[in-house]
Amino acid sequence: MNQAQQHEHGPSGMVPADKPGTEPKPRSLSSEVWDWVKTIVIAFVIMMLLNLFVFNLSMVKGQSMQPTLYEKERLFIDKIVYDFKAPSRGEIVVLHDPSDGPDKKEYLVKRVIGIPGDMIEVKDHKLYVNGQLKVEPYTEVEIQDPDFGPLKLDEDHYFVMGDNRHEGASKDSRSFGSVSAKAIVGRAEFIFWPISQIRGL
Repeated sequence: MNQAQQHEHGPSGMVPADKPGTEPKPRSLSSEVWDWVKTIVIAFVIMMLLNLFVFNLSMVKGQSMQPTLYEKERLFIDKIVYDFKAPSRGEIVVLHDPSDGPDKKEYLVKRVIGIPGDMIEVKDHKLYVNGQLKVEPYTEVEIQDPDFGPLKLDEDHYFVMGDNRHEGASKDSRSFGSVSAKAIVGRAEFIFWPISQIRGL
């Protein structure tokens, strides 16, 4: 091999790499589409798993939580918070509807009023927890439904009510009784829609 041939093929007869600035071979349209499909599928699966185990997006139906929540507002629900702590008084929760009958719903949104061991009573249209008058700044009227209780909550059971205290406005623990912890799906953290109503709960 002469000197010119050695220079052309490089040392030991190896073919030199592509010259700088050489453009890579363009990818086919089918390859690009397949990459997009894979990305979308993976993202969808991740969102489904998160929605199943970590959070949920829920829409308010009915008027039982007015004036705090209004119909068709969308809520972000934390589904794992109660794996680490028990529900507390005042928290807004989503729970399976424990009632029977034609008006049974899949889920309800209510406020936790009493926790295990509490004594709950509605007397003279006012709410008492453990004998103490409960101040409720989230309501707009006194309780217009008939008086209730007293009821002492069993272990692992909670008393929930809607914020709407107009007569017949809320189906809650006054009608279907206390609810077990396993019936509570998660805690409502904030309103995310409509945008004008975004706020924490």
